This record gives sequence, C-alpha cells and structure tokens, in this order.
Amino acid sequence: IIKHPNPHLAFVQVLKLFYPERRNYPEEIHSTAILGKKIKLGKKVYIGAYVVIEDEVEIGNNGVIMANCFLGEKTKIGENCLIYPNVTIRENISIGNNVIIHPGAVIGSDGFGFAFDGQVHHKIPQVGKVIIEDEVEIGANVTVDRAALGVTKIGRGTKIDNLVQIGHSVEIGENCILVAQVGIGGSTKLGKNVTLAGQAGLVGHIEIGDQVIVGAQSGVTKSI
Repeated sequence: IIKHPNPHLAFVQVLKLFYPERRNYPEEIHSTAILGKKIKLGKKVYIGAYVVIEDEVEIGNNGVIMANCFLGEKTKIGENCLIYPNVTIRENISIGNNVIIHPGAVIGSDGFGFAFDGQVHHKIPQVGKVIIEDEVEIGANVTVDRAALGVTKIGRGTKIDNLVQIGHSVEIGENCILVAQVGIGGSTKLGKNVTLAGQAGLVGHIEIGDQVIVGAQSGVTKSI
C-alpha cells in the first residue's frame, strides 16, 4: 500500500517513473523542411518533415517541431516546447517555455470581426497578436484567434482540452482549466484558477473572477 495525501498526484509521479516522457529527439532539421531567412534556432532543436518556417522565426533550446507544422514570420517559441504534427502558428505569435501544443491546433487565426453596412459584411482587419505564457498545454484542434488590436493572452500554467475556441482579444489568467468544446467570445477576461467545464459558453466582453467554476454546458452572459 502507498498512502499519500494526494493520490492523484502520487499516481502521476509513479507513472512518470515507469513511462518517462519521450523528449530525446535528435538535433536535426529534416531535409524536406523549408526555412526562411534570419531564423534563430537554439541548441538541440528538432524540425520534422515538411515543416515550413517563415522569416525571422525564433525557436529556443530543446524545441521539437514535428511534421507538417507551419510557423509564420517573426513568431517566437521558447525553450523545451513540443509542437505536435499539423499545428499552424501564424505570424507574430509569442510562445513561452515548456509549452505543449497538440495536433491540429491553430494559433493566431483571424478573429471573427465584420461590420455590416446593411448589405455587405465588411471584414475588420485582425492585426493584433497572441501571447502564450510558460507551462501552457493546448489540446488537439484548438483555435486561438489573434486580437483585432492588442493581444489575445493565455496565462501561465493554463491547460486547454481539445476543440476549444478562444475568441479575439480574450485574456485568460494563470492555471485555468478549459475542458473540451468550451467557447469564449471576444474580449472576455478570465481570472486565475478558473475552470470551464465541457461545452460551457461565454459571451464576449465580460469578466470572470478568480477561482470561478462553470459547470458543463453552462452559458454565461454576464460578468461573475
């Protein structure tokens, strides 16, 4: 018997003993990768097959960029980041250290903004950026929209499940949990340690305070 005050955490520690993380990728740039100009690569960086990296991208030490990923110009990725296959990271994105992004995620897509003149929906240019801080994990097929102006921000230690939509100019605090199919409208702000359970939806332009828990399939239309 192993007795521990936090069995779930102890279970994690035991699993790591028996199943160490695979981070022993070689320092290698695959022959099919396409690299732009003025790229800065740290030590022990792995770049997989058919990766496209545009001009002035920076990747920190021990970075792993797996097959078919796209990194737009002037994007910066910190140390010890793991980017799984088929991830799109558009231009002028800032990603911190120890970040994991799972397959199919899109970081920095245009925010959904249009002005209607009575007949035509005119696209509002989305010229902001995305900042992802240290220790964030982003699940498969997550979309994080760039800000219309300013920044979309995901705080340190936040964990995001699959199929989550984060709208433009959203700010998420530290150590939040966003479960599958959460949707957050543009310009909404979350505090620290917020939990949004599966399929919760938040309208835009509201504020959610620290340590709020929103249950599954809830709809939030006003600030909490």
